[in-house]
Amino acid sequence: MNVDIGNALGTQPGLTEETLDRLDDRVADAHDRIARGMETDEFGYASLSLPETADPTAIREAVAPFEDPVAVLTVGIGGSALGAATLADALESDVDAYFLDNVDPDHVDGLLADLPLEEVVVNVVSRSGTTAETLANFLVVREAMDAAGVDWTERTLVTTGEEGNLRQLAETHDLPALDVPKGVPGRFSVLSTVGLAVAALQGHDVEAVLEGGREGMDALSGSLFESPAYAYGATTYALAERGALTNAFMPYAESLETFAEWFAQLWAESLGKDGIGQTPARALGATDQHSQLQLYRAGPPDKLVTLVRPTDRADVPVPETDLEGLSYLGGSSLGDLLDAEFEATEASLTAADVPNVRVEVDRVDERALGELLYGMEAACVLYGELASVSTFTQPAVEWGKRAARGLLGGGEFAETAAVADKREFRID
Repeated sequence: MNVDIGNALGTQPGLTEETLDRLDDRVADAHDRIARGMETDEFGYASLSLPETADPTAIREAVAPFEDPVAVLTVGIGGSALGAATLADALESDVDAYFLDNVDPDHVDGLLADLPLEEVVVNVVSRSGTTAETLANFLVVREAMDAAGVDWTERTLVTTGEEGNLRQLAETHDLPALDVPKGVPGRFSVLSTVGLAVAALQGHDVEAVLEGGREGMDALSGSLFESPAYAYGATTYALAERGALTNAFMPYAESLETFAEWFAQLWAESLGKDGIGQTPARALGATDQHSQLQLYRAGPPDKLVTLVRPTDRADVPVPETDLEGLSYLGGSSLGDLLDAEFEATEASLTAADVPNVRVEVDRVDERALGELLYGMEAACVLYGELASVSTFTQPAVEWGKRAARGLLGGGEFAETAAVADKREFRID
C-alpha cells in the first residue's frame, strides 16, 4: 500500500508540509502508545497484533468438516460480517458468499427461498452470543433448514466468545466453533477468525491475507513520513481539524465497493465521539463521478476525497468504431478509461481546491487486501490517538441496542422510555 497526500497540501482547508512537520512529533508519541498497547494486548490495541496472533491452522480445522460447499451464509451484523464480506466480494471463488446482516423480513425470506440449504454452510458470528439481530436471523435460518429436511447441526459453524448462548449451543450440539479474539472490537476483527473463516471456506489463501497484514504492521514507524498508514491517519486528522468533516471514500474497482462499506463502519464507529469525528461517505469510481462528484467539487468546502485503486488489474480492450466522436476510444481499453477517469477526478478536485488523497495497492489479491485492511485500521487508531478519542468503544451504538431490547421485552432499560417520548408532527 502506498499513500500520496500531495493533493491534500495547499488546498482548502489549508494543510501544509509545515503543518505535517509539526504534527510528526505527536505521531511519534502516538506510535509509542500504540506499540505499548500492542505489546501488552491491551483492549483494542490487540487488533493491530492480529497478523501475528491469528491462527490460520485453527480456522482450517474448523472449516474442514464442510467439504465442497456450494455457498456460505454468514449470519452476523456490523463487524461480525463486514470484514468477511469485504474479502468475499473482492476475491473470486466458486463458493458463493451471502450475508444476513440485517433483519429486513423481505430480504431474509427471499434469500432463504433461493438458497440450496442442503449445500450451504451457515456461519453464525457474535462475540457476545446475545446479539438480537444475529440470533433472530439464525433462528429463522435454522427453522428454514428444518423445514427443508436439512440437519442444521451438520451445516453450522459458530464463531463466538467463551460464554453466551452461541457457545452453549455449540457445546450442546458439538458444532465446529472458533473463538473470537479477546480485546478486539468487531470492526477491527477482519484479520481474525471473524473475517477469515469465510475466506477459508471459499478456498482463499488465509496465510497470504495475514502476510499482507504483517507487511502493513512492519511498515509502521514513529514518523508519518515513513509509514503510509500513519500518513493517511495524520492527514485525515489534520484536515478534519481544519474543517474537512466528511471523508468521501471512493475506490476505483467494483471489487472494493464493500471495502468502502467496511471503512465507513470503522471510521464512523471508532472516531465519532464527544462531538468530533469525520463522517465517511461511500462512493464508487467511476460511477459516482456522474453524481456525487458535483457535490464534492461545488458544495460546501468541508470534504476530503480518498481515491483508492489497484495499479495492476485484468483489462478489456475497447473495439474500434467508426461512430463519429467515439473513434478516440477504439484501440484503448476499459482499464485505460478507468485510469483516465481516476486521474481526471483527482485533477478536477484539486482545481476546485478540494483536498484529496490517493491510496494504491499493487492488485486486488489476498496479500494486498490484508495490507490495505491493516493499513486503514492503523490509520484509524492513529487518528483516534491524535484526536484523544476513545477509539475502541461505541457508547452511542450500545444506547440504541438497549432501547431496542427493552422494546422487545428483553429487560428493563432506561433508554426504552425515551422511545415513548417521540414528538409527532404528522402530515398525512
